Amino acid sequence: MLQLQQISKNLGDRAVLRSVDLSVQAGELVVLLGPNGAGKTTLLGTACGRIAPDAGAVSLQGENPRSNPQARSALGYVPQDLALYPYLSVEENLQIFGRMMGVARADLAQRVNEALRWSTLQDRAAHRVDTLSGGMRRRLNIVASLLHQPSVLMLDEPTVGVDVNARERIHELLRLLRAQGLGLLLTTHDLTQATTLADRVVFLIDGQVRLAGAPRQLIEQIFEDGKELLATFLQPPSPAQAEQLSARDLQSSLSGLTWSGRVAGGYGDVGAWSDVFETLGLAVAELRIREPNLESVFLRVTGEELKL
Repeated sequence: MLQLQQISKNLGDRAVLRSVDLSVQAGELVVLLGPNGAGKTTLLGTACGRIAPDAGAVSLQGENPRSNPQARSALGYVPQDLALYPYLSVEENLQIFGRMMGVARADLAQRVNEALRWSTLQDRAAHRVDTLSGGMRRRLNIVASLLHQPSVLMLDEPTVGVDVNARERIHELLRLLRAQGLGLLLTTHDLTQATTLADRVVFLIDGQVRLAGAPRQLIEQIFEDGKELLATFLQPPSPAQAEQLSARDLQSSLSGLTWSGRVAGGYGDVGAWSDVFETLGLAVAELRIREPNLESVFLRVTGEELKL
């Protein structure tokens, strides 16, 4: 439904995107991960047709959304900053956004009622938006982008600033949309959210795709059924100490202070590893064994600590 091929974009002398490939299929939820400045917003803008790439091609249901404005009718977009009229009611907001997005007058009332039902805001329809909780506003922002019945929905940090219960309600809505056959592309800083929601995750670092795949498959590929050992030292190991750590299948981050690796044992192995590091003469600042996650995979594959 959405395909970006070899997308590159420079801003001045800085390469913001470098030969990025990304696709979203019908009924698939893809999560784009990366630190601030990685190029995520530029990539979303390119996918929308708002930003012209310097190289590469964008296809939205077989059409270029930049050169063919009609193609953009297949796209819904939910920005990180709430795009709502705070002094109008929930229903008035939906009516206005529906008309702006070209919903026929004959269909508008039904679409608004569907949006209220999907967002579970029926009892708040007459309330001003500025009286709603953060989670309610987020849900309203999402359903407002769906009034024209797009095939692809892009969301930039859809759960930022909401509490746990509100986040779960939004997750339920996203799962429902996926089950309805929409293609979903969202950015998030929440690795737990990415693990539980995503069919695929794409790590975008310095404008490049560094890692991509299904979350559980990526984790199992690196750690199999083991745990992750994570050790942070007060000082970087000497070359001789580093050699001993590498011989134990531990891998360093670029800083040289954090080392990680797969361990076959359980949480009770912390004491044994503490003895190993003491024998090697390494002062430990932090030592833990944990269930591996997407951050673990990223550190293991790239040697970088993921700072989202």
